[in-house]
Amino acid sequence: MGGHYLSALFEPRSVALIGASERPGKVGTLVLDNLLGGGFAGTVFAVNPKYSRVHGIACVPSVSKIAPPVDLAVIVTPPATVPGLIEECGIAGIRAAVVITAGFGELGAEGKALERAVLEKARLHGVRMLGPNCLGVMRPSLGMNATFARGQPLAGSLALVAQSGAVCAAMLDWATPGGIGFSSVVSMGGTSDVDFGEVIDYLASDPRTEHILLYIEGVRDGRRLVSSLRAAARVKPVIVMKVGRYPAGSRAAVSHTGAMVGRDDVFDAVVRRTGIVRVASAGQLVAAALALTAHVSPRGNRLAVVTNGGGPGVMAADRAAELGIALATLSPATLEKLEAALPSSWSRGNPVDLIGDADAARYRAALAACLADEGVDGVVVILTPQAMTDADQAAKAVIEAAHGSSKPVIASWMGEASVAAGRNTLRAAGLPVFRLPEMAVEAFACLADFNRNQRALLEAPPPLAHSDPPDLERAHAILGAALADGRSVLGPTESKELLAAFRIPVVRSVDVSSADEAVAAADKTGYPVVMKIRSPDITHKSDVGGVQLGLSDAASVAAAYATMMAEVAKTQPKARIAGVSIESMVIRPYARELMAGIARDPIFGPAIIFGAGGIAIEVLKDRAVALPPLNAALVEDMIHGTKVSRMLESFRNLPPVDRVALDALLLRVSEIATELPELQELDINPLIADANGVLALDARIVARAPPPGMPRYGHMAILPYPADLESEVVLSDGTRVSLRPMRPEDAPLEEAFIAALSPDTMRLRFLSALRTLTPAMLARFTQIDYDREMAFIVLAGGPGGEREIGVGRYATLPDGKTCEYAIVLADEWHGKGLGRIVMSRLIEVASARGLETMVGDVLASNEPMLRLCAKLGFSSAPEAEDAQMRRVSLDLRR
Repeated sequence: MGGHYLSALFEPRSVALIGASERPGKVGTLVLDNLLGGGFAGTVFAVNPKYSRVHGIACVPSVSKIAPPVDLAVIVTPPATVPGLIEECGIAGIRAAVVITAGFGELGAEGKALERAVLEKARLHGVRMLGPNCLGVMRPSLGMNATFARGQPLAGSLALVAQSGAVCAAMLDWATPGGIGFSSVVSMGGTSDVDFGEVIDYLASDPRTEHILLYIEGVRDGRRLVSSLRAAARVKPVIVMKVGRYPAGSRAAVSHTGAMVGRDDVFDAVVRRTGIVRVASAGQLVAAALALTAHVSPRGNRLAVVTNGGGPGVMAADRAAELGIALATLSPATLEKLEAALPSSWSRGNPVDLIGDADAARYRAALAACLADEGVDGVVVILTPQAMTDADQAAKAVIEAAHGSSKPVIASWMGEASVAAGRNTLRAAGLPVFRLPEMAVEAFACLADFNRNQRALLEAPPPLAHSDPPDLERAHAILGAALADGRSVLGPTESKELLAAFRIPVVRSVDVSSADEAVAAADKTGYPVVMKIRSPDITHKSDVGGVQLGLSDAASVAAAYATMMAEVAKTQPKARIAGVSIESMVIRPYARELMAGIARDPIFGPAIIFGAGGIAIEVLKDRAVALPPLNAALVEDMIHGTKVSRMLESFRNLPPVDRVALDALLLRVSEIATELPELQELDINPLIADANGVLALDARIVARAPPPGMPRYGHMAILPYPADLESEVVLSDGTRVSLRPMRPEDAPLEEAFIAALSPDTMRLRFLSALRTLTPAMLARFTQIDYDREMAFIVLAGGPGGEREIGVGRYATLPDGKTCEYAIVLADEWHGKGLGRIVMSRLIEVASARGLETMVGDVLASNEPMLRLCAKLGFSSAPEAEDAQMRRVSLDLRR
């Protein structure tokens, strides 16, 4: 099949069921019933040597007896047979398989060995495999149901991708009575071969899919997942439910899927940086799906609640508080409107209690007033069954008031029989409606989270955020020396030297190994001093008597040394003791104790940590986690995500903390995470901050040599903005222009550039008379994932400031080896050598990223581009399906 390499899985023209059966209750029977009963327009083949016919269709003993080769094989036979069957499929030319069979990696060592054997056969013969241990795959619009789920789903725009077949079945059972349809339902199972990232990539470009729902238990390829989520979220809402949030749940998830589970707070950081929404329960997953299908999004999280019962209004307010959703403060103008429309006993605040005898007119007036308030970002409207309230008429009033508003309106019609007609009216009008107020609030919270995370998605931080660059050579030398000594844990002095190389203010330490050396170091440092134990085996020094403060003379230093050695030897007899460190005693009475650091997640790489510090850090557990690289906006979000942030402002007699210095330090920590792949852990605690700045009092660093051959930034889930690719170039007429990678904030420049192109240039570049970019196209062109694509923007100065005069880009194709290029220049900049410069830069970067081939489609009438390609070594051939097009190709391995 042509097109996407997963087309055989999602768009098959023929399906072979290996293990087809007629026995009641067998998986092979259920899958065959679904394939034959779903209206699949393609051909279904039954494969089983025990039968000649099954359910009225011919049954063959093996796939080798089917000609021509089928697109998709579905395997439901015992585990031991699967490796051989995958090999048979590959030899027969089948390129996609769904392995429903269980009994692999989830069962332990023997199962894992069998799963490896299956995967080896699949890769040897070029078969892409979904599963094993999965429910199967559905494409309702094609009538294809290759699962053993009961019933046929409705066709629609939601794609459901879940690691659990049980979750798929439950969601399908919920959706059909509610009239919710699916574009795809994909049960991932063990994700031995085809992983979440690949499926998300397919769905992001699938015209049948408008929204993507994910249920994830474990992740194998964190970088691919992050990259895919970022790409999908730029064009479609993505909602994820990630389980394994707690240790017991994590163990259960591993036993279920055999996949590793990353730290839950790191996954939350992934969610914030990928522009998606995370929910905590299946109910919230349903709520989010209903809310997002309404195609509205709030500008913030200020919620108004309109209700005809005080109790449900309080329930909604409580749930909002639990989710961090603010109840909007209604403006005086809004209160005046409500005062005129509502009875004197109304609540005069938010929630807006319409009183139990509320009619449709009150609902209409109250909702219209709240939606018109600039301080309101969305409204939850609640109705409880009352004798005086017509639920259906109230629903129609809500629809009228919500019409034309860009703000979300989410309904909760509580009850059953007496409100069913109103609920159906709201649903038919496209308004999300729930039975419980809490679910309506959860739906609004999902919309608010989506809006916030979409803003974070636009951030493209550089690897180095300061004009004063760090001493990377010194930092690598410190880590290299420790690793060469066979040490993974750096000493306090080494750790502080590394921080200093990144321009982080530190208290300098002197390492000593005897009482006499300690006294000499203290005399040189100046009293009072602090003494700290040095041991790679002791993390929390204070807990074992390993810290002595305020030593004011030589005698106290000598005594403290002897006492500390004896105390630590008693409490930690197996610890290796290297001596102590001596440093100045810092006295800053108005300082707050904070912590900053880096943790290495096994799936998603380095993560930045910030929060309350000191000896109670484990008890307080007040911390925020973010994925690097960071910029100023992301740092602010991170700080505001902690409780200690409220202590950074002035209170009581304490002046405010120097936020510029604190922000700068966190940007420096981001640089460390980005530039030092050797670093596994960094703990700056305590980090003190006050009006005079920040100071690292102690630090602990753990390092490990990176895998050989790992590319720069290969340890990170999100590649930083490649500032090293910025340059200034000189054109053939001597004009100087800037050439740099595209950034999200370039959207206005890109929009103006496209609008100014001539019709002929537009035809050559876009193969159409396109004049303006849709918001989705603009986002796609300017929000670059530097891991899988590159776009260079060319800028020229002028009286009105910089303007875009050209752009060139490549995007990696699904095979991961080929990229497709595109280039367009402003009309007046043709003939100056700019096209060759941009194309050469694209070729250089694509080759450095390990891509093997660059291709492009060029109109046969576009002679300048064809001549340029020929000069750069591209081959050219007519397109098989369009004689007016030429396919150009360049081998990047030369």
